[in-house]
Amino acid sequence: MRIALLRHGRTDWNDAGRLQGRSDIPLSDTERERLGGLALPPEWAEADILSSPLKRARETADILAEKPVREDSALIELNLGDWEGKRGVDLLADPASGYRHVEEWGWDGRPPNGETPREVLARIGPVLAGVERDTVIVSHINIMRVLLAKAYDWHFDGEMPFRIKRNRLYVLRRDGDGWALEGEPVRLIAR
Repeated sequence: MRIALLRHGRTDWNDAGRLQGRSDIPLSDTERERLGGLALPPEWAEADILSSPLKRARETADILAEKPVREDSALIELNLGDWEGKRGVDLLADPASGYRHVEEWGWDGRPPNGETPREVLARIGPVLAGVERDTVIVSHINIMRVLLAKAYDWHFDGEMPFRIKRNRLYVLRRDGDGWALEGEPVRLIAR
């Protein structure tokens, strides 16, 4: 059994460099149009589709899926607390913000009034345990980082051994009680 992780499409906040966190920001009009020309690869056509309930993820899932989409609130983005809505570049320039790059967080790095990667892993664990067949999960960059960190045995400490790109499925297969990376990311295809 496999899961394929897919990051939501672009939003106006992405384009402005703003940290979205749990803010319910929709896809940009340009991104809706662009995603309309893409589809899941044929080997994922029969998979279940599971989405975060935030608009940007749900819209992405609805546009790409040709079947009903289920939502799970556990797949919502990492809570960025006081950093949410702000630009990373501005936070880095303000030493009082406490902001640092994700490569310096460790599993217990917490944005002020936010949550840690370890807490995200605990939150999404039951969702993954309930997956019974191949499933595409449309969610957010930090949800993907947490799952890929486990697959790569990376601890949010130093250079990331992966890059998360849009319009690609990051495939993990069940491996005992965990998940292991399966090959290179798979691109979405043209409709």
